[in-house]
Order: sequence, then C-alpha cells, then structure tokens
Amino acid sequence: MCSIAGLEGNFKASDLTKMLKSSKNRGIDSSGVFLAPDTLENNIDLDDYENDSNLNFAMGHNLLSIFKLENSEFYQPVSKDNLVLVFNGEIYNFRELAEFLNSDFSCDTDLLLNLACHYFKKSGNLLEAVKKTVSKIDGDYSFVIWDGKNLAIARDDMGVKPLFYAVNNNLKGFSSTRKSLREVGFSEIISLKPGNILYNWKEVEFRAHPWQITENIDISNLKELLFNSVSKRVEFLEEIAVIFSGGVDSAILTLILKKIASQRDLKIRLYSVGGKNSKDVQAAKKLASQLHLPLKVHDISEETVKENLSNVINAIDDTNLMKIGVGMTIYLASKMIKEDGLKVAISGQGADELFAGYNRYLKSFESGDLDEELRHDIENMYHVNLERDDAVSMDNGVELRLPFLDSKLVEFALNIPVEYKIIARDDKIRKHILRNLASELGLDDEFAFRPKKAAQYGTGIDKILRKKIIKNYDLNSFL
Repeated sequence: MCSIAGLEGNFKASDLTKMLKSSKNRGIDSSGVFLAPDTLENNIDLDDYENDSNLNFAMGHNLLSIFKLENSEFYQPVSKDNLVLVFNGEIYNFRELAEFLNSDFSCDTDLLLNLACHYFKKSGNLLEAVKKTVSKIDGDYSFVIWDGKNLAIARDDMGVKPLFYAVNNNLKGFSSTRKSLREVGFSEIISLKPGNILYNWKEVEFRAHPWQITENIDISNLKELLFNSVSKRVEFLEEIAVIFSGGVDSAILTLILKKIASQRDLKIRLYSVGGKNSKDVQAAKKLASQLHLPLKVHDISEETVKENLSNVINAIDDTNLMKIGVGMTIYLASKMIKEDGLKVAISGQGADELFAGYNRYLKSFESGDLDEELRHDIENMYHVNLERDDAVSMDNGVELRLPFLDSKLVEFALNIPVEYKIIARDDKIRKHILRNLASELGLDDEFAFRPKKAAQYGTGIDKILRKKIIKNYDLNSFL
C-alpha cells in the first residue's frame, strides 16, 4: 500500500528524501515528511523538494492510495497530541474500532493515530500504548510512532507488511525496503520479527494475538473463518484481482469472491502466468470458463524472463533461483493487474504451509513431526515468502491481500489434526480438508483434487531459468 522510512542520529534532510525516492514505486500518489522537532510537510514532489538542513530525527511516507484522493486526510505523516505517525497497511476491523473510540474516521491512518493517542493518554508510556494499540487491531501493517523522545516501530503478527531497520555508530534507520537503507550507507540490515516492537532501536518480543493450542476443534468452522477472512479483505472494494493458477488455493478464494459478488457489486478479474503448454495455464483457462469470469494470461517465454529478470532481482534483492522463479510469477501477474488499473489483488499464499500442501511434508508426516514443521514454516514465512511477494507486487503498485494468513484462520489451521491434511505417507494430493471444502463449495473434482505443483514449476519459469538464464547471466550483476 505504501512505503515508510526514517532516520535518527546525525544526517541531512536530503538523506531522507533519498530513501523515499528509492522506494517511490511503492507509493506513487503522494509523499510527505516529518522533520523534527515540528516540521510536517505533506503532498510534496520529491524531485523538486530541496532541504539540506541538519537533523537528528525525521521520517517520511510514500502513499499508494487504493481509493481516490479526495482530501488531505489521506496524506502522511500525521500528528496529534505530540505523537507523529507513519503507517503502511490495512485495518480490517475499522468499523469496530471506530465504534470503540466513538468517532468517525476518514481512513485507517486517522483511526490508528487516534487509537494510539487514546492509549498514550491513559498510560503516558509509548511502548505500553503501542502494545495496547496492536492488540486491538485486526490487520496487516507496519507503522512507526514518535512522541518527541521515544520511537516505537510495530509489525503485524504474520509479517505481511515489510519493515527493515539498521543501526550503526552514528545513525539508525528504518524502511519498508532494504534498498533505501543501503542508499544512505547501511549494510547490516535486519528484518523486524513479526509481532515484535522495535522500541528505541531494541526489539521487544511481543505478539498481539498469540496462537493458542486447542483440542477437539470443530472442523466445520473452517468455511466460516475463510469466508470472513476474504470478506473483510474486499469490504470497501468494487473490483478485485485474483492471482489465479487454477489450483485449489486460488480456486477456493475465487468461489468465495463469487459468493460475495452475488450479494453486492464486486467485479472479479483473474490473472494467470505460464507457458503455452503450462498445466497451470490450461487449468486456469478451463476453470475460469466454468466460473464465467474474465481471465488474462501472461505467456511465459525465454524472452519474457530475460526482459523482466533485472526488475525482479532488483525488487526481491536476491539471486536465489527459487525466489526469482516465484517472484517472476507474481511480478508478471501484478504487472498485468497494474495495466488494467487495479491496485489490490487476492493471493493464496499460506495455504500450503497451513494445510501441508508441499510434497516435502510427507517426510515429517511419517516421522510424526508435521505439526512442528508447519508451525516453523508459518513463523518463518515473512522472510522466506512474504517479503519477496510484497516486493515484486509493490514494484508494480499492486497490494497483495492474503486471506489464508488471517490471524484467526492461522490459529485454527495450526490446531487441525494432521490426518485432515495428509492421510498417508505416499499421499500425492495432501491438503485434504481444504480440497474437501472446495468440493463442498461446488468446485469440480478435476480442480479440487488436482495435485500441487509449485508456482515456478507449474508456470515453466524454473525450467527457463535453469536451462537458459543461469548459463548466460551473472545474476549478481543485477543487484
């Protein structure tokens, strides 16, 4: 949705604008800065902004507005009662929190600032106020609050929204991207652990919504939890994109979206990536036709991969072939979505880690360690998958929303007995509880029980990378 950045120490205002320019692709609609002690400037043009004053604290924001910018209340940074805030994310229990505060708010940022002020007035302690604030929020976010003396940086429990920081002898910084921190000389960059709060540059272990271990759960609740998760992620939207492989994860999300669209005005567009003979594309085309939904396909070729390789590597800041392959798929899908004028896309990320979709889980199923491995993978998704996916989609100005990673759904899925996910040590299907739900929702068995194939393999990108690209390119030269 946006990018945020900030510095503390000895630096110039131009250092902050350098960081914001580096991450401008994440928020093309507006930029703003706060320069301590009290200068707040919104809706500035970074290319024309000239300020070379010496500073000891500053932070800024680039805005990607999902809705039309009709007033200045969407601009950031924002301030109230000596608190200054920059925010990147979505708050899904907006109405509930507005009712709690007994007031109307123009946007998530306005609500978040007032919620933080509410708790800050009560405690007088910024860290405690932020803990109380995030414990109230249902959403995907990273945000930073400064009270004139203390700094608190928070990230959602799953790490859907990125937040990086760095510290050296004379300067400290934070940003939505690693690259912008490197722009001002940082080399050792840390990803803030999901749920934790960085308070005055020290990580405080915290989880706003800790997962509880529950026995004898009602399996039938999965349907309601998934419906609720999808619904709140499209509540205020009139149009939504779906990154659509024809697999069960994206199919089940699309079926739920169709149900929502039958009750209100919601336009659904599907996007798929793959070679002409790709099984993913063939399945996606057939299923889209059955669902009577428009599908746009980006045909993969060696030339396509070459043309977009530099952008993908620059976005993910990594030369790992697997990350490039998956990143390329999402990059090309979000590129099509951007071309069609959409800014939000639904993705099935997280379903394989929650419901044991990958073939590698058979080994831990056999050894009795499946629950432990699934939890480990979910806890580490933020640096393995989520930061990559966010980087490539936001490089095209498209925000990913991930219904499978809803906090309540994650907790529920982690408590589902393993026999509902994998039924035998040679199980070629896996994810049985999710596939059965898809069948219940009306998905043909051909799609509901279609075997899993990782995105980079199903699209044909991995084959091109390994046989054509890696032999002829020094991937590090793109960094």
